[in-house]
Amino acid sequence: MPENPPPTEPALVDAIVADRFYSGALDRIRGFMLALTPLLSAAAWWMYGAKPAIGLGVGCVIAYVNFYWLKRVIGSFVDRAAGATKSQSSDGIVARFVGRYILMAVGAYVILTVSPASLNGLLAGLFLPVAAIACEAAYEVYGALVRGM
Repeated sequence: MPENPPPTEPALVDAIVADRFYSGALDRIRGFMLALTPLLSAAAWWMYGAKPAIGLGVGCVIAYVNFYWLKRVIGSFVDRAAGATKSQSSDGIVARFVGRYILMAVGAYVILTVSPASLNGLLAGLFLPVAAIACEAAYEVYGALVRGM
């Protein structure tokens, strides 16, 4: 007769499920950013016209790239601090960190020279991570209330 597996403690199972749920937050935030970009751009086009909507779209793209690079820079810092065998050079980490700000400055300069009316849209688009984090917070509240995590 085969042995039965040891019974699992419900609290341990709940902790594992909750850990898996919360560890996916970064991927969900990126997904929210990708979903919000066309929605917000379309709403801006409908409400304010083409130029602010294009500025918003450009700002959202810059914000997404900035978010992605920031994640990579932080990962590189953690790898270096942990003494990983394969880590990037300090120059590469610093270049990517400074490159984020250069990208934002170039985007603002181009938008400002092409169409000053689009600058407000660009600046609003840079707040895309804030909107995505708010969506993630609402989703986590939903998970806590409905799923009991």
